[in-house]
Amino acid sequence: MSFLSLEGLLSLMIPNLGVDMSTQVILPRIMQVGENASQEIPNVLASLGCKRPLIITDKIMVQLGYTSRIQDHLANHMIFPDVFDDTVPEPTVSSIQAGVDKARNGDYDCIIALGGGSPIDSAKAIAILAKHGGKMQDYKFPRVVIESGLPIIAVPTTAGTGSEVTRFTIITDEKSDEKMLCVGIGFMPVAALIDFSLTLSLPSRTTADTGIDALTHAIESYVSQKANPYSDSQALSAMRLIGPNLRRAYHDGSDKQAREAMMLGSTLAGIAFSNASVALVHGMSRPIGAAFHVPHGLSNAMLLPSVTEFSIPAAPERYADCARAMGVANEQDSAEQANQKLLEELVALNDELNVPTPAQFGIKRQAFFDLLPTMAEQALASGSPNNNPRVPKADEVMEIYKQLW
Repeated sequence: MSFLSLEGLLSLMIPNLGVDMSTQVILPRIMQVGENASQEIPNVLASLGCKRPLIITDKIMVQLGYTSRIQDHLANHMIFPDVFDDTVPEPTVSSIQAGVDKARNGDYDCIIALGGGSPIDSAKAIAILAKHGGKMQDYKFPRVVIESGLPIIAVPTTAGTGSEVTRFTIITDEKSDEKMLCVGIGFMPVAALIDFSLTLSLPSRTTADTGIDALTHAIESYVSQKANPYSDSQALSAMRLIGPNLRRAYHDGSDKQAREAMMLGSTLAGIAFSNASVALVHGMSRPIGAAFHVPHGLSNAMLLPSVTEFSIPAAPERYADCARAMGVANEQDSAEQANQKLLEELVALNDELNVPTPAQFGIKRQAFFDLLPTMAEQALASGSPNNNPRVPKADEVMEIYKQLW
């Protein structure tokens, strides 16, 4: 259980959708999209009837001045928020506890979640616990949390996780090392302010890793066995935005047009995987991250070309659609030609974005190969590989891991 990723757990929850199944779509009530959308916080608070926000963020956002920018802007409207900036990557029960205490004792009526996936995930958990009490373990799946917590205004600062539009959070129980999936409409932000200007200062490495994470969300939700017409439309739109712009944003962080496309693409990809789940890349990515501390987006990038090559025979038309949406193939190309171009593009993209192999990342060969059976077992246990167009056996998973080396 401890190696189930968010996406893996989703794959156990989202039903396989046949033609006679409907799809339930849950989104934030308010989505403000575009440059300086984050400056609309006072108006959003007014529309929600909130006057006493707590900003939940991390130290980096404080150092970059993003937190004070929001505080100053709110001060002009006579709103003076406090700040909790002790969130950590991969939030844990203990890392959120101080935030819960602060939120519970401070008479706040809403939370502004500012940052990447981890601050937003932390804020989702804090919002429920501060209002309803108990401990995080009480709220983990299979319980579905329908109670409303403190309203969350999510302000993402990376174009990657899509957490601002999902009804999930993952909090690690450090005592058992279990990654607890917590799910339900209670975790959905009430508002999401999708402001690409907050990504202009992202370092190129973070841009690459979060961008490939978003691209993987889009591709995998499109080829997933749980895909549906709604998720398809979001996934294809996401690929059209991310495909031509990821390199541009990586090479020139100040390229506003590319940053805007990446930010919207990431949000749409989040909506897509939230409604269709993901597949083999995410299932195999998690064990690499857990065992060797490889960032999530980076381990996805390492895997994407090999897993795509393995999977294409089972869904050639779907992958060809991906190639066309990303702009690397055209309508005249056959599925076979389009898929060849897709594979070439994924390899070239990793090359240009300096995605290391496991060896180049510094992983010891012996350690990696010794762990192959365990990683394969964990990948399959995650549930995500069952959504793949071609469902692998353990020895096939190990073979793909070996190719990465």
